[in-house]
Amino acid sequence: MTQILVAHYSTYGTNAAMARTAAEALTKAGYTVVERRFAETVPDAIVQAQAPWADAAAAQAHIPVLTGEDIVAADGIIFSMPTRFGAAPVQVRALFDSLGGLWGSGKLANKAISAMTSAANAHGGQEATLLGLYTSLMHWGAILVPPGFTDDSISGAGGNPYGFSRTAAGPLTEVEKEAIAAQAVRTAKVAAAIKGTL
Repeated sequence: MTQILVAHYSTYGTNAAMARTAAEALTKAGYTVVERRFAETVPDAIVQAQAPWADAAAAQAHIPVLTGEDIVAADGIIFSMPTRFGAAPVQVRALFDSLGGLWGSGKLANKAISAMTSAANAHGGQEATLLGLYTSLMHWGAILVPPGFTDDSISGAGGNPYGFSRTAAGPLTEVEKEAIAAQAVRTAKVAAAIKGTL
């Protein structure tokens, strides 16, 4: 079976919901799904001082923390994270910066990978976050799987060809869920093709 890792970092719950939507779509499509979250690097006292952040952290506490071994085991990966000043958040970068040994031994190469993001406003760095993340993944030797405009839902959900993105306000709409599902399943199909199990 093709194994797809769905890994997220989510401060207030938006990217957790996006990741859950991707995982559900992949499970429905028959893929083996592993859900993980990036470890929190902010001191717990700061997290607990903001009720929305603390509530979101508690809601995600049951999800195991992502490790390099999870990435190595995956055939394909969906990353979901907010943008921080137009780039991936430090929680994501902290893990990536620890993967030098795995990267150097070629264990991160040839994985089909796609990413999603959100920001508090429409021009808060959504595209820059995805493009910057993809630059790092190119160093891994990843096979990038952007959604392009391969499904009508992608245009309906805002038309980001680099990966699903949204302004973090309110629950996901049905068309947003469709766009996430389309991107996730497309990534899994590429992973399966690379593995030779399509």
